[in-house]
Amino acid sequence: MATEKSAYIAGVGQTEFKRHGGIMDRSQFQVAAEAVLSALADAGMTPEDVDGFASFSNDANEAALMQVALGVPQMRWSSMVWGGGGGGSCAAISQAAAAVQAGHAQTVVVYRGLCQGQTRRFGRFGEGRTHGNFVHPYGLFAPAQMLALQVRRHMHLHPQIREEHLGLVAVNARANANRNPNAVMYGKPMTIDDYFASRYIAEPLRLFDCCLETDGGCAIVVTTAARARDARKTPVRILASGHGSGPGWGSGPLGSQNMPDADYDSTNSRLIARELFAAAGVTPADIDTAQIYDHFSGMVLMALEEYGFCDVGASGEFVAQGNIAWKTGKLPINTSGGQLSEAYVHGMNVAIEGVRQLRGESTSQVDDARLCLVTGGLGVSPTSAMIIGRD
Repeated sequence: MATEKSAYIAGVGQTEFKRHGGIMDRSQFQVAAEAVLSALADAGMTPEDVDGFASFSNDANEAALMQVALGVPQMRWSSMVWGGGGGGSCAAISQAAAAVQAGHAQTVVVYRGLCQGQTRRFGRFGEGRTHGNFVHPYGLFAPAQMLALQVRRHMHLHPQIREEHLGLVAVNARANANRNPNAVMYGKPMTIDDYFASRYIAEPLRLFDCCLETDGGCAIVVTTAARARDARKTPVRILASGHGSGPGWGSGPLGSQNMPDADYDSTNSRLIARELFAAAGVTPADIDTAQIYDHFSGMVLMALEEYGFCDVGASGEFVAQGNIAWKTGKLPINTSGGQLSEAYVHGMNVAIEGVRQLRGESTSQVDDARLCLVTGGLGVSPTSAMIIGRD
């Protein structure tokens, strides 16, 4: 039930999305700031209305500098989620909501600017991460190699899940992107035959199982119920949000690969999923659409199971039956094209699509969508998720 203490998303904004190295005419910081201004304009607000910022790891765009650049008069809240990369996307939104609900701030902007041509490509081997010393000697240099082990383990334990099911996730994302003019893969159709013709990156993950590497910025404005009522567009309520990790994960597949065996073939979301639905007072059957962090297609299958949309081991059949497809499926997912085919902005574009679905603004609009699950990065620590809804 909505109260005056409820937190709302009042605005969303983004820049153009381009392949990595596609934005070189301005800095990554400028791109992030543009996204913030776009989100504020969407909400009918200005920088003078902002008194807080939230972000997550691997972001060099510091809140103090953002305050100065945008001319925010007073900053009363600043937070950054550590670890997990994209696992912090919904977590940063959760921190913004907590700040608003506790009265620490009135309007908090969550932002991400990512220009991989200017800094580094996240899908490529890079020095400087101490925990990498535990996996690099074994040939695990990039996230695709690291998380392929979890996907392969899950397929080994549940042999009814086959590579064609991973391909259906990728083909679904591409079909949605082809309805979205902002998507990097707009106008570039893909069939299941195209999928199988693509090369392996790290078995069982092929090229089209892996997310894009792109440049772009995204931002989301989180504010109070009172301010949300004056927003320019229909506000979206954050029913429940959270972040965390299961036991023993540490840095998970990106570091030690030493998760408990019982939890190894997972997205690290089992505990969070149970708590999230309980806090929102809804069930998986109530969700109209899901925007699932699709850095790798196999992790999407595992998430469908862990968030309760199908039984463990049944995600392949769930997808094969067309359940994730727009417009006929019972749970259309990643309706903007997701990170496999729209853009990779560490999950922020996925969250924005969730808001647009509830406003009725998606290019693959689900009829009368009222509840949406959004997840942050899967198979990392911490991971995060939220359930958003239309009042």
